[in-house]
Amino acid sequence: MQKKLVIVESPAKAKTIEKFLGKDYIVLSSYGHIRDLKAKEFSVDIEHDYAPQYVIPSEKRKLVSELKKASAKAEEVLLASDEDREGEAIAWHLSEALGLPPEKTQRIVFHEITRNAILQALTHPRNIDINLVHAQQARRVLDRIVGFEVSPILWRKVKPALSAGRVQSVAVRLLVEREREVQQFVSEAFCRVTAHFLLSDGKTLLKTELNRRLKNREEAREFLLSCRSAEFTVDDISTKPFRKSPAPPFTTSTLQQEAARKLGFSVSQTMIVAQRLYESGHITYMRTDSVNLSDLALGTSRETITNTYGEKYYRFRKYQTKSKGAQEAHEAIRPTNMNEPEIHGGVQDKKLYDLIYKRTVACQMADAELERTTISIGTEGKKEKFVAVGEVLQFDGFLHVYMESSDDDAEKEQENGLLPPVTLNETPGLAEMTATERFTQRPPRYTEASLVRRLEELGIGRPSTYAPTIQTIQNREYVVRGDKPGEERTYGILTLKDGEITAAEKTEMVGVDRNKLLPTDIGIVVNDFLMEYFPNVMDYNFTANVEKEFDAIAEGELVWTRALDKFYKFFHPAVEATSAIRTAHKVGERQVGIDPESGEPVFVKIGRYGPIAQIGQGNPELPKPRFASLIKGQSIETITLEETLKLFSLPRPVGEFEGDEIIAGIGRFGPFIRFQGKYISIPKTLSPYTINIAEAIQLIREKHVKEAERVVKQFEEDPDLQILKGRFGAYITFQSTNYRIPKGMEPAELTLEACRKIIDQSAEKNSKKRKPVKKKTS
Repeated sequence: MQKKLVIVESPAKAKTIEKFLGKDYIVLSSYGHIRDLKAKEFSVDIEHDYAPQYVIPSEKRKLVSELKKASAKAEEVLLASDEDREGEAIAWHLSEALGLPPEKTQRIVFHEITRNAILQALTHPRNIDINLVHAQQARRVLDRIVGFEVSPILWRKVKPALSAGRVQSVAVRLLVEREREVQQFVSEAFCRVTAHFLLSDGKTLLKTELNRRLKNREEAREFLLSCRSAEFTVDDISTKPFRKSPAPPFTTSTLQQEAARKLGFSVSQTMIVAQRLYESGHITYMRTDSVNLSDLALGTSRETITNTYGEKYYRFRKYQTKSKGAQEAHEAIRPTNMNEPEIHGGVQDKKLYDLIYKRTVACQMADAELERTTISIGTEGKKEKFVAVGEVLQFDGFLHVYMESSDDDAEKEQENGLLPPVTLNETPGLAEMTATERFTQRPPRYTEASLVRRLEELGIGRPSTYAPTIQTIQNREYVVRGDKPGEERTYGILTLKDGEITAAEKTEMVGVDRNKLLPTDIGIVVNDFLMEYFPNVMDYNFTANVEKEFDAIAEGELVWTRALDKFYKFFHPAVEATSAIRTAHKVGERQVGIDPESGEPVFVKIGRYGPIAQIGQGNPELPKPRFASLIKGQSIETITLEETLKLFSLPRPVGEFEGDEIIAGIGRFGPFIRFQGKYISIPKTLSPYTINIAEAIQLIREKHVKEAERVVKQFEEDPDLQILKGRFGAYITFQSTNYRIPKGMEPAELTLEACRKIIDQSAEKNSKKRKPVKKKTS
């Protein structure tokens, strides 16, 4: 008997769906896309309406053959890939590549993998939505045009193997501009004044803060002097109730942001874990910009809240999606079963599910009710007031379950809690007044989460593109996720106590950054080049408008080829014009000064393996230029002449050991010492400029110990052959080639003959794998 064939894009999803369908169904996986543009070719026919030239990759041919056979035998084929544009495109490619007849092919969609959702989808099949396919195809083709036309220009003018992309280049621009804001920021000092007042009971202290910042230490000293004999009065007490409302349920971007803040997950890590939860049937579809909740979810949330916390904790809320382009799924990310507060699974799965569950419950709970009390203390003849603010939680509401985090939580000052009882016109005594020097804060560098938020605010990208974009710019080394050490700063404190003013100075670390996105020199140079020659492509509004056009294509309001044609007609001439430009200097090259010894100019630029310094211009009549690599932490944007010249003090002789010279230097992989033809890395605690002979010998000895521990067995008869320890166990090495030791053999007991036999057998096996080349017949 023929069965119905269901095709999904992942094996995990197939496994879950199989549980809900009976014996009349077969569920198979396409393992993602089965067709794509050729990897190393343009594959877009510009002259024939931008027709994409799709191919089935070699690794997918066997799978496609198996799916063809299964679909030919099936009574009906149901394409059940995800319900977004990417999923619609996968369904269309399957239909085309497998040659599925329309009369026996249906498309089914669902935003959660539960029995009810799957059975409901089976009763409402539809045709493939070609508008969604066109929207995905337009994005794919446009990105291919940008990548293939701009990348070769970058290879010639900046550095080989670089690439450009429409959305990722704009993301890099955001990071470069923020980094320059940070570098150019000049901090300004001001003074913050706090005072502790002794209340009428003679015991209780009330902490307050002046409601005005003072410009500098001199103004602060004058203010404190004027307060020495002043009499203070409580001139206002106000109490106001206020409410806090819960955040809406998660969209893709808010989940990525909150998982980063609360769980420390990277954006891509969040999506990997969310994908697992979705495919296991625990949450709804994870690529969405909708905050809508289904009636079923609203009903089960109410039941959960009233049963667990009581009726007073429940409040019905219907959230509306603000973004016009909410084209992905039609519901927020939520648990599929609100009666399941915990799940079985890995630690990361449990943590992310807990976050989603609590956020969903909280969004249907009552407001938190608080009371804010403000006490104002003044003195005759002064406009300034000392203010104390306290908040009291009257009813916790949704806070009983969940509180949303923000990027600047760590920087927020904690407000007072419950304030002590105070009466109007009371005259408290001044116990102590302190003026502390503070400084304006530079703009914060982006984290992955805050970059996602900014991209969303600008309308750049969609839920399915945030994680890949951020991963791509890191993979291409335009950006790194890293730390900045900060620097020590001195600040002053003036204290008024018992009528006397005392001054003190303290130090603090400022500018320390952890886990932030930092543009690399290559990222900065590529960004500047694209900004100069392709300003339209790098424009935030242009990129956002392209996304709106994709939305219009998905709605059937715009023909996809017309949108591409409009873009190509202004983009391609810019490519041709830029390609023809000849520059005197390499893109990104900067002259930092003149070498005092040779009188030659000193440059920094991007070399084949990264940022380098150069003395000399390469004039045939002058000595050859000298080159040196920049070290980690240095940038071609900010490096000084002194720092650049210091690079040329390397390589330098450190001393002699065992009759051979030790040389310190910096190479592609960082600082090193070279001894007897071998390179040994210099750890971060030491510098190649200052390492001494004793420290170098210590590194050499440690290296010798490690190498000795690595050797399992050597043979005097054949020194080239050794048995060594590796990450995955012992292996044989011979003439720069490694050979696996078969299971069951004890490495230390192998003889020279046994090792040679293993090498011969391995060589014989490899020669059999190689197919003989057929000679051409004339």
